[in-house]
Amino acid sequence: MVYVAAASAIGVLGLGGAMTTIGAWYDALRKPAWQPPGWLFGPAWTLIGGLTAWAGVIAWQAARTPEQRAATLGLFALNGGLNILWSALFFKLQRPDWALIEVVPLWLSIAALIAAFAGRAPLAAWLLAPYLLWVAFAALLNLVVVRLNAPFPNPVAT
Repeated sequence: MVYVAAASAIGVLGLGGAMTTIGAWYDALRKPAWQPPGWLFGPAWTLIGGLTAWAGVIAWQAARTPEQRAATLGLFALNGGLNILWSALFFKLQRPDWALIEVVPLWLSIAALIAAFAGRAPLAAWLLAPYLLWVAFAALLNLVVVRLNAPFPNPVAT
């Protein structure tokens, strides 16, 4: 299970990273002065990915029934998909406004993981807390970027 969790975390981070193109468009965006430096995002996501994989292993081991295991996998799969989708919306489609809408279900999916594991695997729930906080911070940053740069062109029309 450890290898599956590690491979899954690497896959989500890799796909999200592949969607994250830092270029002229991103550099031209107005951003708040309190935005962390670019070099911090890689280590932060690496730490979050490792903690998430660890939480997944603990939650899997704590599952007592096949239904709990299926729910654990389903919640992690949903979260991974939403994580990748946020990067695709913000960076690939260059739609921070759409990403701002999508960050709500992303944050809720992390909260759902924490709630699901709090009773049967409390350490797993705690290991996900930095991820929840990071996405909350990213949502605030996303909101400010939208306010500073809106409106965004419709990519279908251009």
